[in-house]
Amino acid sequence: MTNIAIIVAIDKQNGIGKNNQLLCHLPNDLKHFKQLTSGHTIIMGRKTFESLPNGALPNRKNIVITRNQHVTYKDCEIAYSLDDAISKNAEKNIVFIIGGASIYEQAISVATMLYITKIDATFDADTFFPHINKNDWTLVKKESHQKDDKNPFDYTFETWVRKTSSSQDILGI
Repeated sequence: MTNIAIIVAIDKQNGIGKNNQLLCHLPNDLKHFKQLTSGHTIIMGRKTFESLPNGALPNRKNIVITRNQHVTYKDCEIAYSLDDAISKNAEKNIVFIIGGASIYEQAISVATMLYITKIDATFDADTFFPHINKNDWTLVKKESHQKDDKNPFDYTFETWVRKTSSSQDILGI
């Protein structure tokens, strides 16, 4: 069975982006993202893919969800729905949903894990992450970090597991 993990960076008001760009640059969050997703499948919407500066992310199977039946993207598979994208995942362990807002909205009800970077700031966002019902999730890991020369905001890495899931199966512990 494939575990579906959502990975996202949010501000204090669940903001995730503005004008199809990230809210801020946190190099340690980008490293965290790369460490978690490398070697796995990532699923994203068309706008998220088009916001990537260098196209498909290396060392990952990239699946882009779009309604356009005629589009192709280099080094990516195309899917026409979240279900279609998940069904294209040949591996049996984990797939990461990396955005955007409408894909997160669709995936939140089927996700088994949440990897959330909480940025201790509020930005002028125009795109938001859906509400998380904390009654459905268990916080299994929390790592707080202070701002520094390269990371201009305090931030926290949180890992959440859906209460109906076995954290031992998902996390391999």
